[in-house]
Amino acid sequence: MPALPAPACRPAELLNDVHARLNPTRAHVLRPGSVAEACAAIRASARAGSPLIAAGARHAMGGQQFLADGQVLDTAALDRVVDFDPVRGLITVEAGIRWPALLAWLAACPDNTAGWTIRQKQTGADDFSLGGALAANIHGRGLCLAPFVEDVEALVLIDAQGQRLQASRGEGAELFALVAGGYGLFGLVVEMTLRLTPRRTLRRQVSLARIGGVQRAFEDAIAQGCTYGDFQFAIDPRSEDFLDLGVLSCYRPVDGVEPDAPRHLQAEDFGRLLWLAHQAPSRAFQEYADFYLSTDGQHYASDAQQTGVYLEDYHAAVDRSLGHCGSEMITELYVPRGALAGFMGRAADSLRRHHAQPVYGTVRLIERETTSVLAWARQDWACVVFNLHVQHGPAGVRAAAVAFRALIDDALRFGGSYYLTYHRWATREQVQAAHPRFAEFLRAKRALDPQGRWQSDWYRHHAALVTR
Repeated sequence: MPALPAPACRPAELLNDVHARLNPTRAHVLRPGSVAEACAAIRASARAGSPLIAAGARHAMGGQQFLADGQVLDTAALDRVVDFDPVRGLITVEAGIRWPALLAWLAACPDNTAGWTIRQKQTGADDFSLGGALAANIHGRGLCLAPFVEDVEALVLIDAQGQRLQASRGEGAELFALVAGGYGLFGLVVEMTLRLTPRRTLRRQVSLARIGGVQRAFEDAIAQGCTYGDFQFAIDPRSEDFLDLGVLSCYRPVDGVEPDAPRHLQAEDFGRLLWLAHQAPSRAFQEYADFYLSTDGQHYASDAQQTGVYLEDYHAAVDRSLGHCGSEMITELYVPRGALAGFMGRAADSLRRHHAQPVYGTVRLIERETTSVLAWARQDWACVVFNLHVQHGPAGVRAAAVAFRALIDDALRFGGSYYLTYHRWATREQVQAAHPRFAEFLRAKRALDPQGRWQSDWYRHHAALVTR
């Protein structure tokens, strides 16, 4: 096995997150071509006393995958399918594999006669690594699904000494609970075993709704057998429909029908809608709503309906039209389902007060999970996603931070929480209120990694914030 060049011999590279592009970070990048090379790189880093962190597709915006002036271990080459059990519906993959590659493998596998496929993935883009999905404990738009940790049966981890450890709910359960949603701070996940589900054909049901009736509409859809769904709301702060009127789309399994969706948005359609969302948000919502209403009754495969188009360079045209450099930053807020309408009314006031511009927003449901230590789904939440425009530069970033903190306060007022993955702008008090086990999580981190071999900019920020 050829040895990787020593970290000191590697020139530092300038890295950034894919979406917000607000995390420019200079670091040395290690690119192992196999699990054995990854183990060797980790051992070499341990001998040198050099901290490191793993990175997948680099979509996370909170700095979890970056380590300023440190080492970043790129998992892109760790992308093999290791094992497939077509009877039990289990698949073991290396953690660097991306969703499109996994879906393509399952579709092409001759042994997959039962049509096994994934339960959930992030929406809005597809090129995410599964290791990153586990590290952030992601979720999709399932109406009755808990976060991704409940789709994972077991994992293999390389610790700070380069040793392979196995963890599952039955073996090494404490480690499993820390790694899932642990943002890569306990070692490098190199393999994971997923629980799959049979592929189904789903019929899309689309209607317009007001926020006051959304929770009841979700409950009715679930009673009808719908398994996925979301509510995408109006984004123009100048409109009376702001955060109130929206498009409710739910997906119900049907038998004896093949997927057939002749109407779908192309890349150029998404580009136009994104441009309109910045320049004429009411028009953007109207065109989006008109299109979705026209697709009522179309049929989709249960895995394909979770995939989407992501335009990596869409903001260049937006910047030219706005006359400044910017991007979008995402946040997720969680509130008790009965408090959804009240929260949205308060959030609308906050966004208007801070002159914030949502470019996209949606409401989903998430079920409680009790497996992970840093569990964010502490109860059955309504999940609200905001994608806000951020003007790059000190003033624009400060304004965005204030707006995001206000939204967190709004969620906390209703007994809610927020997602740690997307930014580092929460205050100490907000972190502690939203994530009551955070101090316990940090103590476990220090106990299992006393030398601090696994670090990230996200970890350094939060450790200093919470323990000051």
